[in-house]
Amino acid sequence: MSNEPHRFAPIQRLLHWLMAACIVAMLFIGVGMVSTVAPKYLPLILIHKTLGVTLLVLVVIRLALRLHYGAPPLPDDLPPAIKLGARLSHLALYGFMIIMPLLGLGMLWAAAYPIVLYGGIQIPALLAPSDRVHTLLWDAHFYLGFAFFALVLLHLAAALFHALIRRDGVFATIALLSLRNKTTPAE
Repeated sequence: MSNEPHRFAPIQRLLHWLMAACIVAMLFIGVGMVSTVAPKYLPLILIHKTLGVTLLVLVVIRLALRLHYGAPPLPDDLPPAIKLGARLSHLALYGFMIIMPLLGLGMLWAAAYPIVLYGGIQIPALLAPSDRVHTLLWDAHFYLGFAFFALVLLHLAAALFHALIRRDGVFATIALLSLRNKTTPAE
């Protein structure tokens, strides 16, 4: 009997879907921010900063939960290249979920912008002001945002592949609601 879980723990599934919604919102808010100078820019940046810091906290919690609960194994019949791709893409997703907020915070600190979140919470600067560093971090945050968006789309495509084409139970491990049929089909 294996100790590996057959599904992610309920808290892991809830955090996955909450963070997925927030990340998609962040990506679109980010695009909206860089494409406008209208009065709606300031509320967008406030939402973007607050969500970014919130997501950074949530990803740390999520990583701790992943270490504690583990993850269900991938199907045995999945080709090794796809298993490797799944592992690497998940590492990249976690990496982006950590690095993007840190780049955003660093960019604002280097520009000497105060980081004030909803509720008036202020995060003290951890970097000295520097135009050069600000430009470097802004470029990294901007361009890596597109790479992150592409990886999110790839993740979504893989989820749909498992749910609709392979029907191998991988999607059911992270689904909020059980997608399993209550009756076992005749073999």
